[in-house]
Amino acid sequence: MDIRHNISLAGFSTMGLGGNALHLIEVADRNEVLKALSWAHDQGLPVVMIGLGSNIIWEDSGFPGLVIVNKIMGYDVYEEDDTNTYLTIGAGEPWDSVVERSVSDGLTGIEALSLIPGTTGATPIQNVGAYGQEIAQTLATIEAYDALNGSFVTIPVSDCGFSYRSSRFKTIDKRRFFITSLTLHLRKGNPLPPFYGAVEDYFEQNNITERTPAALRAAVIAIRTAKLPDPAVVHNVGSFFANPIVSDWEYSKITQAHPGLVPHWSVDTHKVKLSAAWLIEQAGFKDVHDQATGMATWPKQALVLVNEHASSTADLLAFKRKIIEAVKMKFNITLVQEPELVTV
Repeated sequence: MDIRHNISLAGFSTMGLGGNALHLIEVADRNEVLKALSWAHDQGLPVVMIGLGSNIIWEDSGFPGLVIVNKIMGYDVYEEDDTNTYLTIGAGEPWDSVVERSVSDGLTGIEALSLIPGTTGATPIQNVGAYGQEIAQTLATIEAYDALNGSFVTIPVSDCGFSYRSSRFKTIDKRRFFITSLTLHLRKGNPLPPFYGAVEDYFEQNNITERTPAALRAAVIAIRTAKLPDPAVVHNVGSFFANPIVSDWEYSKITQAHPGLVPHWSVDTHKVKLSAAWLIEQAGFKDVHDQATGMATWPKQALVLVNEHASSTADLLAFKRKIIEAVKMKFNITLVQEPELVTV
């Protein structure tokens, strides 16, 4: 095994911050996962598996164990009939490449998740979603190594504990499962309406009448490109805070102070999801460049925190706290961080 030692983790997070990993290894198949886990177990070390690091933040102290970088590739197609198709994808496959390939095959189900950075294996962890689609809608099964039982298991979508931007893999079973592949259930044909508001606006503004998977993917790419920074160019981990879900009573209080201005989406008869970006802007953090920490909010999307010249994760967390405190003071809402701060 090619285990490297004392490796900087700044290059393994698109935020570009973090200390060193005591040990780090890249794995390309299930057997290498087993070998790496066995080695870490013999050494008595904690283990974390990552993909491209697009949704994680490392502590300045680094990680005092083994970091496994998932490089397991694979794209296998099973056509059940003229409509239903199953894709089994290696967990290390870049997610957007999977979306692009499925769209080129005329499949619908994940095209609204275009241009989301990261690997396929990371998508179920926080139930990745965007523009009206989320991975829970198309996931069939997950293959993973279960560290508790010491064997590979197949987990059906019904056992994943999915909720808004969350799953059992992020909460009660964090780091229990090491995901090696996903099987997705897609279908041939065009995506079905209704479409997300921004997508529908794009279609109308560009006179697009044929709503194909390719058209939806192109729309999402155009929308995301216009307002979000490329993590390969600008250090960021995408949306830093989840959109808060509040009671209809809390929503009513906010609209009384800001009538007709509050972006929101109904969750059920008693709950409303608010725009975290709008709350951040209203709290005074639109296009803010904080010299004290070297952090900033992206000019076109306040939900994205970017590392302009921060020297440590402590700087990032200090800037985060400033935003959380400002939103709490103005709206009595506590924003929740989306990317994982990796701890032992």
